[in-house]
Amino acid sequence: MDYVSALLPPVVMAAFFIALVVTIVKTQGGSNKTREDAAVDAAIARAEAAEQPQQ
Repeated sequence: MDYVSALLPPVVMAAFFIALVVTIVKTQGGSNKTREDAAVDAAIARAEAAEQPQQ
């Protein structure tokens, strides 16, 4: 029975990790994907504009 108690925590953690990855993959995209992509593109454009020296 010692091997069961030794293997249980890693197995439980692996199951939670797999569930987390599956949840993250399933929530990517969807109806808000275009809006989120546009927000990221706008933030990148603002950051690049701030980097360029003023002439």
